Amino acid sequence: MYNKVDTNLNFVQREAEVLKFWKENDIANKCITNREGCDTFTFYDGPPTANGKPHIGHVLTRVIKDMLPRYQSMKGKKVLRKAGWDTHGLPVELEVEKLLGLDGKEQIEKYGIEPFIKKCRESVWKYKGMWEEFSDVVGFWADMEHPYITYENDYIESVWWALNEIWKKGLLYKGHKVVPYCPRCGTPLSSHEVAQGYKDVKERSAMVKFAAKDEENTYFLAWTTTPWTLPSNLGLVVNPEVDYVKVSYEGQNRIMAEALVESVFAN
Repeated sequence: MYNKVDTNLNFVQREAEVLKFWKENDIANKCITNREGCDTFTFYDGPPTANGKPHIGHVLTRVIKDMLPRYQSMKGKKVLRKAGWDTHGLPVELEVEKLLGLDGKEQIEKYGIEPFIKKCRESVWKYKGMWEEFSDVVGFWADMEHPYITYENDYIESVWWALNEIWKKGLLYKGHKVVPYCPRCGTPLSSHEVAQGYKDVKERSAMVKFAAKDEENTYFLAWTTTPWTLPSNLGLVVNPEVDYVKVSYEGQNRIMAEALVESVFAN
């Protein structure tokens, strides 16, 4: 018989009771041992960086990722959940630079590459306990006791092996891509790193006149937020779906988008 559901539930207490039940009865491990001989489904966690604190955004990703192995488990499969830790990347180095009071590659080299790497390896475990507790609270099941760690040689060699196999199958190609670059750090930046600390700011813009080639005293108006690119400009681009007009102003003809006439000449 099921106990009657109390209408005055203490959700925090109820959550703690569920977590306690899972741990005392080793439920996560039993979901594996009870499926010996069944088809196997392996889940590798996209690893977090342990030197950064978990936040509300990680709740969503943790919950969604946990749904996949649970679904496969409901289908009767033996589901192996492998946790991992991302121990590489610029955020780790920046954290250690702040800790040591360093600024840039020259100071890192003066401090010593090997000692700096050692500090980075120590830094990535700063919030390990907090991540494990956080994962338990949101009900994220994974093997935290035997994780894969990206700075360990067996992981690094497995990545090189995988890339080599992909290359052999002709699935890699060499190309060119424009990426953000940080002159202070001396390294390209990923889109994720560029997005860190993003904020809206007010910036000046410029309205520039470009003389028409075959019509005297006539100019095209162009608006830009990057005036430092103007010396290298070789031409203008117009939109075939936009209506342009010629406006007489201060003895000159200005060609511009019709929809912007009122805002540009408001004063």
